[in-house]
Amino acid sequence: MSRPPREAPGADRALPGALIAGVTAAWRLGWQPADLVRHAARTHGNRAGRMMTDAIAAEMRAYAAGTVDEWWRGRLTALGATVWWRRDDTYLAEWAARHGTDQAAAAGCALRLTALLRALPRLEILCPPPGHARPSEPGTRSSVPGAHPSEPGVHADRRVLDKVQALLAKAESTEFPEEAEALTTRAQELMARHSLDSALLTARTGRTGDGPVGRRLPIDRPYESPKALLLGAVADANRCRAAWSRSLGFCTVVGFPADLDAVELLFTSLLVQATSALVHEEGDRARTRAFRRAFLASYAVRVGERLTEAAAAAEHRAAAETPGTDLLPVLAARDRAVEDAMTAMFPRLTGRRMSVSDRGGWLSGRAAADRADLGTRRPVR
Repeated sequence: MSRPPREAPGADRALPGALIAGVTAAWRLGWQPADLVRHAARTHGNRAGRMMTDAIAAEMRAYAAGTVDEWWRGRLTALGATVWWRRDDTYLAEWAARHGTDQAAAAGCALRLTALLRALPRLEILCPPPGHARPSEPGTRSSVPGAHPSEPGVHADRRVLDKVQALLAKAESTEFPEEAEALTTRAQELMARHSLDSALLTARTGRTGDGPVGRRLPIDRPYESPKALLLGAVADANRCRAAWSRSLGFCTVVGFPADLDAVELLFTSLLVQATSALVHEEGDRARTRAFRRAFLASYAVRVGERLTEAAAAAEHRAAAETPGTDLLPVLAARDRAVEDAMTAMFPRLTGRRMSVSDRGGWLSGRAAADRADLGTRRPVR
């Protein structure tokens, strides 16, 4: 890295401070670290995302460690948000040298990010921002990427989630479809049953103080509409609700923590399966955007139907295996709590609508959804 100048122009000294102030304001608006980096990269490119990461690292220096939520610190580590530059007043020069550009380009990037931060909309506050951390209750932590250790309520058991993640990793890396199907089946069975076990735990203990929470999941380009449709279908089948923020590139999923854990892992797995099935479609039509969009939309609708049927069957099995426990009123109460939380967060939410124009893509996507493994073939012992 080239040596930065001893004295930086006034604007170059002021811009880092403006970025830091913008990040502080973003926390008050409900934004989280990954939200800001993602928004910057989607709007102005990957270099802007990296500069936003630096701005976050600089802003976090203002807080004592004990006042920052454990989940928040984990997200900073995942983003690689560290202060690598020598001085704030020479940051732009050092950033330019680090990324092979000049100070004018660095200043332009900083100006665009400052404007972006000033125009941020208000979001729902899903996690205590820096300076407002609260202690987590023992036994409520989750190892799912994106899960909030500070979320109240019963998360999916860490041992179960570790096993699920290992199974899904093997399923996504194997070259043999039969092996992938068997691994995914086992993983999804574990998730589905553990989610019901959480509801049974609530019924047995009479615990009523913990309510639904929200979690943001990214919806990546391309074909964002059918991907959001798929996430909504997975959420609905798992007693959660999803709201898509189209312009910001994420969905906010509302539900009880153990159900959110299941939704996150299941959505990721089904998205991999859908993408793999689409890649294996042959013919010129399969290469068109209309075909792919119709394929993924149809896949989402059919998977939603199958998940709903599987959830109903799993509830009947759980009720039969736990005599003396009236599960249905517990689930009904949880459904009402989720709906109330969703209405409070998104009072003007509208339904998901999507049109497609390729009949072949729709039929192929539905067939692929029928082949998708939802983990409903055998009960978990």
